[in-house]
Amino acid sequence: RYSLFNYMGKGKAYFYDADGNKTGEKLYAAGESIKFYGGLEPRFSARLLLNETSSFKVSFNTNYQFLHLLTNATTSSPTDLWIPSSNNVKPQVAHQLSAGYFKNFKDNTYEFSAETYYKKLQNVVDYRNGAQLILNDEVESELLYGKGKAYGLELFLKKNKGKFTGWAGYTLSRTLRSVPGINNGNDYPARQDRIHDISLVGMYRLSEKLTFAANWVFNTGDAATFPAGNYIINGLSVPYYTDRNAYRYPSYHRMDVGVTWYRKKKKRLESSWNFSIYNVYSRENAYAISFRQNEDDPTKNEAVQTTLFKIVPSITYNFKF
Repeated sequence: RYSLFNYMGKGKAYFYDADGNKTGEKLYAAGESIKFYGGLEPRFSARLLLNETSSFKVSFNTNYQFLHLLTNATTSSPTDLWIPSSNNVKPQVAHQLSAGYFKNFKDNTYEFSAETYYKKLQNVVDYRNGAQLILNDEVESELLYGKGKAYGLELFLKKNKGKFTGWAGYTLSRTLRSVPGINNGNDYPARQDRIHDISLVGMYRLSEKLTFAANWVFNTGDAATFPAGNYIINGLSVPYYTDRNAYRYPSYHRMDVGVTWYRKKKKRLESSWNFSIYNVYSRENAYAISFRQNEDDPTKNEAVQTTLFKIVPSITYNFKF
C-alpha cells in the first residue's frame, strides 16, 4: 500500500523556524502544489494454528496520518482542533507490531484472547508552552514536533451461546510522547493515555420477545495539565504550570441498563421497543475541570468540576422492513 497527500493552493502559505518565528510567506495559485508527502505502508499478518480450538497471530503495519488532532490540556473545556499536514507540519507515521493468543472453549460457546502491541510514532504534534490558541490564524507557529510510543495488553472473554450472553474486556496500556521543548524532552502522557480500561456487557433473553441488557465501563481519567501553584500580581491570583499532563481527571465509570421488547412480526415488518437508562447510578463524571479564586481567600485557587448527563432515560422504537 502506498499513501500520498498533496497540500495545494489557492492560498497563502507561511513558513516558520524551529522557534515559531515566521521566516517567509508565499502566495500559491489554485491547484498549485505547496507540499507533497507520500510513503509506503507495508502490512503483514500471519496465523499459526496450534490445534482445532486455539491459534497464535502476529501482525505488523505502517500507517501515515495526514490529519492531526491538537488537544489543549490546560483549558477548562475541550478546544480540540484538526489541522492537515502542510509545508510546516509533517505527516505522522506509526509502526505497530502486535501478537496474540486466541482460544475457543466448549464448542465455541466461549472465546478468549490475549493480545499485546507496541506502536512507535514519528512526527508527533503538540502545542509549545504558553501557546496562543484562541483566534490564532497562525496556529502552526505554536507547534512543536517529536516522537511517541504506545504499548499495552488486551484481554477479552466472550460468551456466544445460551440465554445469557455477553463479554468482558480489559486493557492495560500507556501512550507517551517525547517532544523537545516540553518537559525538558522527557516522556509525558498523551491526553489519550488511559492506563486501565474495563468493559463488561451482559444480555439475558427472558423469552423470544423480551431481552434485558446492562453494561459497565471504567477507565483511568484523561491526562491533564493543571496549575501546580499560583502567585499574586496586583491582588490577582495567577496560576503557573510545571510538567505537561502531570495530573489526571478523576476515573470515569458508569452503568447503563435496558430492556427490549420485540413485537410480533407482521408480514415483512419487524419492530421493537427499547427502554434504557444511561448512567443508572448517576455517577458525576468530569467533563471539564476549571480553576478559580476562592471567594473566602483570594490567594488560593480551587478546582471546579463540570458534569454532564448524570442520568438519562430514553425510549426508542426500531423497525425494519
